[in-house]
Amino acid sequence: MNEVTVGIISLAVLLLIFSTGIELGFGMAIVGFVGFGYLNGWSSAMNLISRDVFDVITNYGYTVFPLFLLMGQIGFNAGIAVRLYKAAHTFVGHIPGGLAMATVIGATGFKAICGSSAATAATFASVAIPEMDRYNYSRTLSTGIVATVGSLGCIIPPSVTLIIMGILTEQSIGQLFMAGLIPGLLIAALFIAIIYGWARINPAIAPKSERSTWKERARSLPEIFWVLLLFLVVVGGIMQGYFTPTEAGAVGTFALLALTVIKRDMTFKKYVSSVTESLRTAGMLLMLVAGSAIFGHFIAVTNIPQKAADWIVALPLNRYLIMILICIVFEIGGSFIDDLAFMILATPIFYPAVLKLGFPPLWFGIVICVVVMIGVVIPPVAICVFVVKNITKVPIGQIYRGVAPFLISLIFVWGLLFLIPQLVLWLPSVFYK
Repeated sequence: MNEVTVGIISLAVLLLIFSTGIELGFGMAIVGFVGFGYLNGWSSAMNLISRDVFDVITNYGYTVFPLFLLMGQIGFNAGIAVRLYKAAHTFVGHIPGGLAMATVIGATGFKAICGSSAATAATFASVAIPEMDRYNYSRTLSTGIVATVGSLGCIIPPSVTLIIMGILTEQSIGQLFMAGLIPGLLIAALFIAIIYGWARINPAIAPKSERSTWKERARSLPEIFWVLLLFLVVVGGIMQGYFTPTEAGAVGTFALLALTVIKRDMTFKKYVSSVTESLRTAGMLLMLVAGSAIFGHFIAVTNIPQKAADWIVALPLNRYLIMILICIVFEIGGSFIDDLAFMILATPIFYPAVLKLGFPPLWFGIVICVVVMIGVVIPPVAICVFVVKNITKVPIGQIYRGVAPFLISLIFVWGLLFLIPQLVLWLPSVFYK
């Protein structure tokens, strides 16, 4: 068999392995090792797997994973998300749909220190849904918005998804952070607009809560201030070139830890829990990257990326239509395996074609991250929906009905990025001249 045939068969085998429930990183490593050994000899394959795993584990740049994950876990265990939600509640709770809006605002603020979609969904499922239940909110609305706001973790910095995209495409993580900021905030604003419109059309689904006094609002401002300050230190420091993303993760984690200790929000038990959970997640991500590296080197020797790029570019179609088809492939693939894992698998294959079509790499990265946002809330593999279901015990069909209106805003912004690429490119062009 020639290299391309071996590569295609290996891709099919990999998808079959994924369906067995094996860990995704190990699946990619196994198929990559066997395929590379078949084409280049088993001695070369042994050298490949040992070198790739060693390079990933010892790569200084990959320490950004545990650092940002630890920062998010510290924020989670210190109760920062809860206080952000309560602060937002004091300002918008009296508006129709105000508690759901507070969920969006609180989650958007929490994203400034936590890059995990599942962690955000879990946090607000435990905090916001009981509060909305107390005011007789529709479970369709409350579970739908909590499941959907988790997706903001894919695009609002510091996002693990953006970090992985930067590694896969060898782009500046700092520029990707900047590129994702405007689309992410726009999506959050559209979530709020949908909540307001839904509540105005059917007030029974989202009753108003009591109006807070300005004194109560003033007391909640320090929580917002500290998170905003931390975000400015981390992201602003990257933007201004004061430190790299890895150094930003270290600075942000230390600053947040010091703040939570001073405020007596952090106990030793909570700290150990934060470290344990962040290391567990970081290990999973590093194995995904290592498996992707092994499989990527195998795919490279099959010449599939180059041949796919040549074939795609030669299609008698408008380049934007081709890009839409690529996005559909990412969406379909993410329907069978985890969306993040499929992004790691497919990006090296399609990225050369995207470059040949003349699309800016930054724009491609954000467009695919919005596709991943859509994927984490649509069936059958929808991690944020599953998290909310497990915590609330609400039927999954009801959660999907609540997700549907917010899904429209995600698709709208995805389409808007095609029409107005500067939504992605403007901020990086300002701060990275």
